[in-house]
Amino acid sequence: MAEKAESPKETKEKVEETRVPKGKPVKVQYQVGRFGTIYTQFQDNPKEAIRFLVKRREGECIKTLKRHDIGYIDIVWGENDENNKGYGLKHIIEKHGSDIEKLGFKIEDFIPIVVQYGEFNETVSDAGKKVFESKMFRFVIATNFEGRRKQWLLTSFDLRKKPGRKARA
Repeated sequence: MAEKAESPKETKEKVEETRVPKGKPVKVQYQVGRFGTIYTQFQDNPKEAIRFLVKRREGECIKTLKRHDIGYIDIVWGENDENNKGYGLKHIIEKHGSDIEKLGFKIEDFIPIVVQYGEFNETVSDAGKKVFESKMFRFVIATNFEGRRKQWLLTSFDLRKKPGRKARA
């Protein structure tokens, strides 16, 4: 009897051999979830997580970002279409990356900064997303995915070029 192919959306536990800096092989366990491989080794290390996802171009790094008021935020690779409609790191890079670079930042530096210093904007937030902003930027945290509770970085961008936008104090 042929084995049934498993859906990539089903959560699977995998074991991968990797090398640590001293050259000793270790076994790293990870799961495959709705965004791809779930990487747990980047907790509280957003710069490395972003660099890693940019190289891998798939998956999610959980508990990577943290704010005092909402707790941990995951970073997902995500997707982006030809019309720049999408979500996650891929969307941020493809749609807003050049604007972020014009501000003088690398993406791995920009995201942790805006996440720490943005102010919660209750008027544009709703049950599915939390919006944070300043005079210069906005970032959006999704609060669920496919009906399940999950805090993850949906998008982040430069607000300076938005016509007709009132500057925040």
